[in-house]
Amino acid sequence: MVSRLLDTDIVGARAHAETAVRRAGRVAAVRETRGLVAYREGDYQLALSEFRTARRLSGSQHLLPLMVDCERGLNRPERALELAGSPEARTLGRAERIELLIVCSGIRRDMGDHDAAVVILEIPELNPNRRDPWSARLFYAYADALHSRGDTALARAWFAEAADADTELATDAAERLEDMDGIVFIDLAPEQDDVTHHATTDHQSEPNQEAVTSPAETSSPAETSTESLLPTTPTGDTSEMPSATTGAPSTEFADRDAEMSATLADTDR
Repeated sequence: MVSRLLDTDIVGARAHAETAVRRAGRVAAVRETRGLVAYREGDYQLALSEFRTARRLSGSQHLLPLMVDCERGLNRPERALELAGSPEARTLGRAERIELLIVCSGIRRDMGDHDAAVVILEIPELNPNRRDPWSARLFYAYADALHSRGDTALARAWFAEAADADTELATDAAERLEDMDGIVFIDLAPEQDDVTHHATTDHQSEPNQEAVTSPAETSSPAETSTESLLPTTPTGDTSEMPSATTGAPSTEFADRDAEMSATLADTDR
């Protein structure tokens, strides 16, 4: 019930989750659900507390990416990165490991370390020839990191890949593409008040049927081929994937990032 209400009635979802906690507070799934509602509401302190309780009851580490993101939401980036580099992270499945890297990339952006935000996502799964359950979010996060660093052309290419991979519309990649291309949809229908004010005795006059047009209709960056901007290596082989970085990331946490990415990659072998 709570999962169905999360997107439509957050207040109702919270009420159901709180009732479940009162009745079965020592069930891990119940505490996780309460944490998810709090996370969706932006109550990161409560969410973090509930996720910790759920982890203690279940022994599972699958909530670690969300816990790291809660630390980020509480404006504690160093603590978030420390948690992300903990030994528990090595036990995560591939999907959770990729989600954790996405969160860490966002933390790096928050800290102004845009090079590190890009580099941490350059993993074998970042391949436009692949369509995995995590591809849309990974491509989107990489595009977002590139855009924040100022690599507009390459960011647009990866936003396009994210939009193509996002069959469930989990991201706003398509909207980001429209924004980058300068596409604006204009409502040409007159306001109702203006219609009343300018009404004439000829009630048979036809309404304005002019089609909505886009400023980018005749010339748009979208028409530019992105083939030169994307890796063309075969599926699963990213050994020659071109790096989008233009400089080395800051060194304050660089060693930790490199160790974390390497460790997470090794556990998948």
